[in-house]
Amino acid sequence: MPDLPTLADLQRTRDYLRERVHLTPLLRTSSIGAEIGAELWLKCENLQKTGSFKPRGVLSQLATLGEDERSRGVVTISAGNYAQALAWGATRAGVAATVVMPAKASPTKAAATRAYGAEVILHGTSAEAFQKAHDVAIERNLAFLHPFDDPALVEGTASVGLEIVEQLPETSVVVVPVGGGGLISGILAALSEIAPGVKVYGVEPTGAAAMRASLDAGRPVHLDTVSSIADGLAPPMAGDVTYDYVSRYAADVVLVTDDEIRAAMPWIYGRAKLVVEPSGAAGVAALLAGKIPLRPADRVVAVLSGGNVELDRLPDLLAKGVRE
Repeated sequence: MPDLPTLADLQRTRDYLRERVHLTPLLRTSSIGAEIGAELWLKCENLQKTGSFKPRGVLSQLATLGEDERSRGVVTISAGNYAQALAWGATRAGVAATVVMPAKASPTKAAATRAYGAEVILHGTSAEAFQKAHDVAIERNLAFLHPFDDPALVEGTASVGLEIVEQLPETSVVVVPVGGGGLISGILAALSEIAPGVKVYGVEPTGAAAMRASLDAGRPVHLDTVSSIADGLAPPMAGDVTYDYVSRYAADVVLVTDDEIRAAMPWIYGRAKLVVEPSGAAGVAALLAGKIPLRPADRVVAVLSGGNVELDRLPDLLAKGVRE
């Protein structure tokens, strides 16, 4: 693994991003806090540009490209949120982008990716789409940008951790959805430098628990199959870079079922008046299900990682009833 970034590195990247992405709000929800028995705040990355935290890492990655790479163009693999962020960021930077998405990717996310300016290739399962993206990189002589396992991306997502501590210095627990681990790795990179006493918990769906399996195995592992309503949390593997951060610094990675994610979404919509996708609800789901050890005095931040949910899915996802 490359040398870990210094605090100066993280702050430099944060300064670069400051005028390019939103400073997303940190909102307190007393009613959900009362339900979990602690003070709860929501870091609203669902309100970030393109609807998720992903532009932070994308812009950091694009800033590291050389002129030759920029002129050739880039390719990646993504189920949706990274795809949209790369399409948006690359278009702004004048870089041609190609995105391979699994064949069953959200039509809404695929359409948004095209609208932001990228070419979209739909192909196979998540694992097959990864291989296809590498094949396209070779065939077309494109630079491959990894959707989560990249030190430059981690430096970008560290800005979320820096903002949390600036917005709520008394934070004691942070709960983060985990797909490939780019978001939690950035938060861990930041908090290990500026607030090492804060406990950071990752949350994965039971049907796509690559990071949990990797921690249990003591090395990054690849899953044969993944299945979850939280498509943004379902890559088939943990990365080398992200595994290293999580294994070093995370308090734990816990699992939630799809039903627990579904149960959390009406709470977020009904009490906080925020729309999130299933991936974005995973942290709150873990808290409501009692998966995160808490004390009454804790000040807890749950990161709402994304809000890109198809409107026609909302009635089903909120079917357990909106809690007013």
